[in-house]
Order: sequence, then structure tokens, then C-alpha cells
Amino acid sequence: AKRSERRTVEGRRWPDPGYFKGLNYLLNEQPDKAIDVFTRLLEVDHETVETHLALGNLFRRRGEVDRAIRIHQNLVARDNLTIEQRALALLELGQDHLRAGLFDRAEDLFSELAESPLYREQALQNLRAIYEQEKDWERCLEVADRQQRLSGQSLATERAHYYCEMSEAALRKGAEPEARALLDRALTSDPGCVRAGILQARMARRAGDCARVLTILTELEAFSPAFLPEWIPDLERCYRELGQPERLRDYLDAVYAKRGGVAAMLARAEIHLAESGPQAAADFIARHLRQHPSLLGLKRLMELEIADRAEIPAETRSAVSAMLAYLVEHWSGYQCQRCGFHARELHWQCPGCKAWSSVQPVETLAACKTP
Repeated sequence: AKRSERRTVEGRRWPDPGYFKGLNYLLNEQPDKAIDVFTRLLEVDHETVETHLALGNLFRRRGEVDRAIRIHQNLVARDNLTIEQRALALLELGQDHLRAGLFDRAEDLFSELAESPLYREQALQNLRAIYEQEKDWERCLEVADRQQRLSGQSLATERAHYYCEMSEAALRKGAEPEARALLDRALTSDPGCVRAGILQARMARRAGDCARVLTILTELEAFSPAFLPEWIPDLERCYRELGQPERLRDYLDAVYAKRGGVAAMLARAEIHLAESGPQAAADFIARHLRQHPSLLGLKRLMELEIADRAEIPAETRSAVSAMLAYLVEHWSGYQCQRCGFHARELHWQCPGCKAWSSVQPVETLAACKTP
């Protein structure tokens, strides 16, 4: 039996006793001692590399980035690693530096990995994240092009937003021709880019070209109706400046009949107010709110209902108006469709998950999802 056991375990290498000692330190909330033990083990047994990588990753997730850097730097410095192990250690170290805000060091590591056959796609993804935070949109475009060629995955949405960012920067400098050209490139990359369309409409609005504004925004509504609240005020102004209030009424009726929505409802209620008075507008809003509860709708309804009611004390009217205004101001009117992040204003890139074009207006209370 002893000879059989020796043949069974022949060639098998049991973990160093120090390995279990390090695990014991880790389980007993003594991470510093565990790191020291694992670091010494690495000098003796390169087979524990995976353990060190996992430990460093754990510390980074816990926010202890300095400890993660210490572990991964120790790994990278070893000459007994395989090519794949070293590449993975470089990737982890780069993510440590990125988490710590050391963008220059992270960029150097990811640039090195981007030229190697291992972990190239992950390196490019992290490089693009760095350039996004640095607002270096030209380099974002360069990296996105490399990613697309490498993975075959489309980054049309991201590229369109990079062009939009560059266009807005050009507008701030007063370079309108350059801004227009960049928006054209954004729409070439992603014909459905809502942001590029809105920017084009705003440029046309500043130029006084209301007809073009209406053309652009009507086309946007056809394929991106969720963003209608963003441009309804521009539509209203343009129709009125053109002296076409009946076209505005017809447009709002068609949009409201097709998709409803608080923005279209409130705009249509204002036409009821002008044409038929406060009671007609209030009745219209009330019918909508029975099916689609909304703070914005409730606020406008209460304004109409209590505005001229002499039997309601002025102090009460003021308190109700102030409370509704407070609720609307602090209501998260936008939400990321990917991670559930709530915001009070539109972000083209989600502050939570960093996805582009994922944040959309939330018009009703029922549509607001819990992350």
C-alpha cells in the first residue's frame, strides 16, 4: 500500500506550508502578513502566481489599491514567469494604476500590452477609458478603430459621440464650419445619433433657420421618440416664429396620439389653455394623469387648479406650489437603461457604467426602474 501511494503521488508537488499560513492570515483579517507570506512564496514557487493575481485583484476591488500595486509590481519584476503570466500581471497592474488615477503609468502599461498578442483587446479597452477621462477624443477615435478591426465589434455609437464632443469644442472656439463637418462625420458613423441631430438643430436655430430645425427634429422624432422632451421647446418656438401655430397643434396631436408622453401632453395642454381656458387645460391633464402618473403633469395641474381659487388661502397655494416645485427639482428625470443610474439632467455618457447613449428621459413615475 505504501509503495502504491508513493507511485500515486510521484511527481505531484504539494503546496508549500507557508501557502496555508498565508491563507490563515488572510482569513484572520491580517492582510499585511498574508501579503508578506505570499510575496516570499513567489520567490520559491512560481506556481502560486495565480494566487497572487487573485489576491491583488481582491485588494483592488476593496479599494486597497496600494496593496494591489505592491503585489502586481512584485509579479512583473520576476523573471521566472511565463509570457502569459507576465502579460496578465501587466494588465492587472495597469488596472491598479487606472483605479488609483495614475493615468500616465496605466497608459504606458496598456500601450505595451496593445502591441503584444496577449490581452490586446482588454488593453485597448482600458486605453480608451483613459482617453475618455482625459477628453482626448482624437486618440479615443484611434483606439476605437483598432478595437473594431481587432474584434469585429461595432463601436459606431462611441465614435459618433467622440465626434460630437469634438464638435462642441469647436463651437466653443467659434469654429462653426469645423463643428458642422464633425457632426456630419458623427452621423456617417452612426446615422441614428440623437446627440448629433440635436446639435445640428441648435446650430440651425442660432442661424435663424427655423425650417431646417423643424426638418431635423421631425426626423429625429421618427426614430428616437424617447428624447422628444429634449427638443419640444425648440419645436414650439420655431412653429410660432414661422407663424404656424396650427401646424404645431397638428404635430402635437399626432405625436400624443401615437406615443403619449408628458412633454407632448404638456405642450398640447398649453394650446388648450390659450384656446379654451384653464379648465379645459386642467381637464386634459387630469385625463392623462389617470393613466400615466407624472410629477411634471401633477405640478402643472395643481398650478391651473389653484391659481385663481379665491377660496384657497394664498399661504396654502404658495406652500403647495413650493412643495411641488421641490419634488420636481429633486426628481430623477433621467435613467440609464443599462445600470439604472438616476440623474436630474441628461448625460450622454452614463456617470455610473460609462456607457454611451444609455441615459434616457423618464417621463412617468411608473417608467422609473429601480437599479
